[in-house]
Amino acid sequence: MTFTRCRFDDASLEELVTRRCVFESCVLTGVRLSGSKHHGSAFLSCRFDRAKLLDAVWDGCKLTGSQFPGAQLRPMTSIDSDWSWTALRGADLSGLDLSGQRFREADLTDADLRECDLTGADLDRARLQSTKLRGADLRGASMDEVNWRAFELTGVRLDLVQSVQFARAHGALVAD
Repeated sequence: MTFTRCRFDDASLEELVTRRCVFESCVLTGVRLSGSKHHGSAFLSCRFDRAKLLDAVWDGCKLTGSQFPGAQLRPMTSIDSDWSWTALRGADLSGLDLSGQRFREADLTDADLRECDLTGADLDRARLQSTKLRGADLRGASMDEVNWRAFELTGVRLDLVQSVQFARAHGALVAD
């Protein structure tokens, strides 16, 4: 089933289950999707204004290009999903297991990722200005072209490659 440019204003969709559904350029203002489960579904360039996504499960989903202004996203479960080009500016994702997720070119400016497991995540070209990361685990995450000067790394777990990227971004001459 495909929904294109549909509006779902203040809809009560708690415990909704989708399988391989496509939502394209839809607006979900004030929607309640708590307890919903999405399997292989795509939410492409959708807008989740003030949506309540508590306990939502995203399993093999594509959320590319979607925006989440004022959305409540936690707790939630995301497994093997693609959050590339999403606008998660200021989102509270603290404490979530986002390991292996794809956040390529996502806007995570001012987002709260404290205590997140981001091991093996794809954060290439993600915007992390003023992102809260204390206690996050970034080991094995791909972080090509990330501005290492834009966020605080106190208490963040890094691997050796990331440590070198960080040092180079701060002007260190790292020997090969």
